[in-house]
Amino acid sequence: MGVMFNNNPMIDHSTIQRILDATDIVDVVKEFVTLRKAGVNYKGLCPFHNERTPSFVVSPTKQLCKCFSCGKGGNAVNFVMEMEQMTYPEAIKWLGKKYGIEVKEKELTNEERALQSERESLFALNEWADKFFQETLHNHVDGVAKGMAYFRSRGFRDDIIRKFHLGYALEQRDATAKAALQQGFSEKVLAETGICFTTEEGRLLDRYHGRVIFPVHTVSGRVVAFGGRILGADKKLAKYVNSPESIIYSKSRELYGLYQAKQAIVRKGCCFLVEGYTDVISMHQSGIENVVASSGTSLTEGQIKLLHRFTDNITVLYDGDSAGIKASLRGIDMLLKEGMHIKVLLLPDGDDPDSFARKHPAEAVQAYIDRHQVDFIRFKTNLLLQESANDPLKKASLISDVVKSISVIPDNIVRQMYIRECSTLLDVQEGLIVNEINKLKSKPNDNTNTDESKPQTEGDASLSPSATQHRPLTATDEAENMLVALVVKYGEMPMLIDNEDTQSERPQEDESERGSTITVAEYIGRSLEQDGIILQNPVNQKILCEAMAHIHKEGWTARSYFTLHQDATISSVATEMSEDKFILSKHQQELYVPEQYRLDEVVPRILNDYKHKLLKNKLNQMLNNLKNPEKQLSQEQAASMMQEYMRLVEIERRFASMLGDRVLLR
Repeated sequence: MGVMFNNNPMIDHSTIQRILDATDIVDVVKEFVTLRKAGVNYKGLCPFHNERTPSFVVSPTKQLCKCFSCGKGGNAVNFVMEMEQMTYPEAIKWLGKKYGIEVKEKELTNEERALQSERESLFALNEWADKFFQETLHNHVDGVAKGMAYFRSRGFRDDIIRKFHLGYALEQRDATAKAALQQGFSEKVLAETGICFTTEEGRLLDRYHGRVIFPVHTVSGRVVAFGGRILGADKKLAKYVNSPESIIYSKSRELYGLYQAKQAIVRKGCCFLVEGYTDVISMHQSGIENVVASSGTSLTEGQIKLLHRFTDNITVLYDGDSAGIKASLRGIDMLLKEGMHIKVLLLPDGDDPDSFARKHPAEAVQAYIDRHQVDFIRFKTNLLLQESANDPLKKASLISDVVKSISVIPDNIVRQMYIRECSTLLDVQEGLIVNEINKLKSKPNDNTNTDESKPQTEGDASLSPSATQHRPLTATDEAENMLVALVVKYGEMPMLIDNEDTQSERPQEDESERGSTITVAEYIGRSLEQDGIILQNPVNQKILCEAMAHIHKEGWTARSYFTLHQDATISSVATEMSEDKFILSKHQQELYVPEQYRLDEVVPRILNDYKHKLLKNKLNQMLNNLKNPEKQLSQEQAASMMQEYMRLVEIERRFASMLGDRVLLR
């Protein structure tokens, strides 16, 4: 069966169960959505997309919610995870806090305890510093006179200042250090967070003294870093001073403002990407909340993957006179490679997002964006065309540059559309562009500047695999999902099967006995194993492996185990699969609705349906190989392949004539 996956939750299972028992999904959803009674259920406007007619249904009897328009939903945990973009443990703690239940965690090893203690010490200091800087800004005479005066000069309202936890650090070189030490924080922790630093003389000094403070939050709302801006125009001092990296902070994996913007991004279905802190804050104040900043650095893979959890649609806002547009184009190529849809907006000369948002109300800003944003490929082409003028060499370089951007787009249809458009814009034959793209795609992947090897920070806690999310489901995908849905819903339940079919190694009490029982998960797992089949979706394979590993544990039930799984992806998938009539068409429902008292009939049928589709895929692949002149097969190879092809055809005929009986593929 391959590697068995270990699920060793941090939170005690009995505590999770207590929280779930106390949780009422209607009560939870009402915190985010206005609901009205609709028969035995409740209805409201979906919080995950814009709609005018309510299609979001909450079932108090099933303790499930679902939008029948966009398809999102699940149990209360899944709902909180989606709304607040939390990890599974974070959502459990959120619910525990709501219902007044203390969350108990498992016993940690000494190493785990030491690391967790260090991380929590850093977080605790940052949380204290966040409040300290805010308190100084609002209540200290210097904070009001200097820090607040600066924010007023930028036009920031009180509600926006508090929303982003803006603060002020006193000019006294060790004011924060002294206050923190009085609170019991150690010099070591102060230095590790970067709030303070130690001089060569051994003196502990404040990093941000005399600056206004911009806290950086993780996607779940914890403070991981700070940015400090000078108030004057002293050219001897850096305009901004930012926290150094630590065990809780990696700048390549955080986006400023994402915590405040995440719900708006999900609701609007798009995100605006700007450069700095004040750009984000001013746009929020103007009423546009689905905006984040890369904090003046080039986009990284970690930031892009984090953003992709919320939306596929990004609009990048550039200063009208920005000289760094060309330098940032590579970052946008990385967005394209991730499968995201990118538009670009050039603001009027002299304006950046901060100044533009302060000059205009939200409606005017949004109207300007809608009118002037353009597709990135068109933008890049036009930008470079202006530079190339009538210079043939520059134009050739331009074509290569644009082609490189198109080549990274994963979707074939989208890529073809861009090829056609660029052919027109550049007056170049489509075939030439296609040839250049094929050359680029045949080269080894450039893995430079990747940050995948870096450890994940808090904001990355549960990145969902996206390999299958951005292509349509095939018939084989659907059959595989139906099969795994049986494991999730009925994995531990017994089914009566012919002894010959189970190929069980367990001794039989009576050799004449015509049948025996086997659990659903065992039957599916053993059958696939015997045929050398591994499920194509890694999440599905992991579910099956874990089911096989736990199936003989007393009291184990597949549905509760997987829907309450610590892995957010597994929990979400399992919850969806546990719904009635999972992904079945009307015809499929008539054939395959898995009634628990017909498992011995239904499970083999769905299993063989899946094998049948795999077999047909293999036959099609072999036929294509036989017909492909580029394969250059010898007579012996062609004869051998044809013989194997005919053997599989015969098996396929057996499948077609008696679907429902188990047939081995080898």
